[in-house]
Amino acid sequence: MGHIPEKRGIMERTASVERKTKETDIRMEFSLDGCGNTDIDTGIGFFDHMLGSFAHHGFFDLALKVKGDLYVDGHHTVEDTGIVLGTAIRQALGEKAGIKRYGSFLLPMDETLVLCAIDLSGRPYFHFEATFAAGAVGAFDTELVREFFYAVSYSAGMNLHLKQLSGTNSHHIIEAMFKAFAKALDEASSTDPRIVGALSTKGTIA
Repeated sequence: MGHIPEKRGIMERTASVERKTKETDIRMEFSLDGCGNTDIDTGIGFFDHMLGSFAHHGFFDLALKVKGDLYVDGHHTVEDTGIVLGTAIRQALGEKAGIKRYGSFLLPMDETLVLCAIDLSGRPYFHFEATFAAGAVGAFDTELVREFFYAVSYSAGMNLHLKQLSGTNSHHIIEAMFKAFAKALDEASSTDPRIVGALSTKGTIA
């Protein structure tokens, strides 16, 4: 697995996460303050493409190697990758001091329009609305889209809403979701010099 290069002169918010079970063996390096550098191998080509789009459009650096029980199906590989990514996001955010906390993006892709909204509140909640005409895109089962984002939201401790507003092509809908998630997360995790400590009347984002 390749190493994520350091960004010049900037202390990055990074995480290194490993997860090994009887079903999957996953290693991930992640940076919130990256340039979109990737080295991704999950064994599922379309999933690699989606994760690469996520990193590229969110300006995250992502190195990921997954060995999963693909002889069964892709469920464990996709769900456990979501758990690891959510964990990496939570770790990279640290104490969340100075972050905007909220992020949203409305992303068009041809006939498709997807809304993503995020609150990095520390309290997980997930809402998902989408309809896929195809059962699979390549070797990727479309029903696993929901499982992936559910795992990310609960492991990261984020409130995540994903909604398909229009669209008919399953590839477009899924790709728009990954890109909209990337843009919303980039906004929510970015810092604002006006914010002192945590953006919460409680004084903490737990």
